[in-house]
Amino acid sequence: MEQEDHQLLLPLVEEENICLPLPVNVVSRYWNVELPMTEAIESAKQYSDFNGSIIIEGIDLAERHGLSCKIIHSSLVELKKIIDSGIPPIVLLPGIPEITQHASVITGYSEEEKTILHYVQKGNREGEQQEGAIPQDIFDREWSEEGRLLIIIAPSDTLSNITLENNSQDKSNRLCFNSEKQNILKNSIEALQLLKESIELDSSNSTALHLYGTMLNQQNSAECISFYEKSLKINSRSYLTLNGLGNFYLKTNQFEKAENSYSKAIEINPKRSAKIYKNRAYLREKLNKNLDAKEDLKSYLKYFPKAPDRGIIEQAIREI
Repeated sequence: MEQEDHQLLLPLVEEENICLPLPVNVVSRYWNVELPMTEAIESAKQYSDFNGSIIIEGIDLAERHGLSCKIIHSSLVELKKIIDSGIPPIVLLPGIPEITQHASVITGYSEEEKTILHYVQKGNREGEQQEGAIPQDIFDREWSEEGRLLIIIAPSDTLSNITLENNSQDKSNRLCFNSEKQNILKNSIEALQLLKESIELDSSNSTALHLYGTMLNQQNSAECISFYEKSLKINSRSYLTLNGLGNFYLKTNQFEKAENSYSKAIEINPKRSAKIYKNRAYLREKLNKNLDAKEDLKSYLKYFPKAPDRGIIEQAIREI
């Protein structure tokens, strides 16, 4: 029996910019829309101090040049339906160590092998597209950490022909993305206002609740706890929310609560951030859990081998 094809052929693209992230560029070219790099370069000038990409800038650029976009919280079933409709979705996944998130284009899936296929920037020797296959269960587990956020970029008539599970969330999620942009630009008042509007539109938006809690945390406001907790009720697998909660408890010397939050985050993804181990080691030493603190410092170096404070940490391990 012939295996059903669930793969999309995307163009090979190498050009990217802080305001034209690779996933947006790839999907735009899939629809035969060439986004002008000169426009992206001009937009990028306002982010001279930022190391990363601003995905909402890429989305805005694509929309200015005729494409439409939806930002939703999705599911594995819906992801596959979108692929089968001929649309390559973009998902947000946990970043590599010490990078918060990264966006990835999904090019297909295999029901037989139970894998999800990711776009890989470099082609093979024949110049053909390559896919990175990830086991479906691992992909979904990691995707769930980001609330299964999904970005669809397509021509408006194509987008209007698909029915989305959470179509109403688009405006609320877009406000979240714009808030993050304003936060990067150090416009904290505007960033906070955008998140308030996002929550007013959708009080069950775990992303908005997390980001609002994070901004309150940055202001050392204990109100952040309630927003973090609301976010966790909706998405209990939000690593970043548990980490943020732990950070607040740590800086307010609530060590047992901080340890509990950090431990839950590590249980979800032990490799996502090395710094969480260093934070937990500090509070465990305060709680006279020296052996546990020592193991945490070892884990910190294991997941962050080029840590700038490696010498200090190695000495601390010997002395504990």
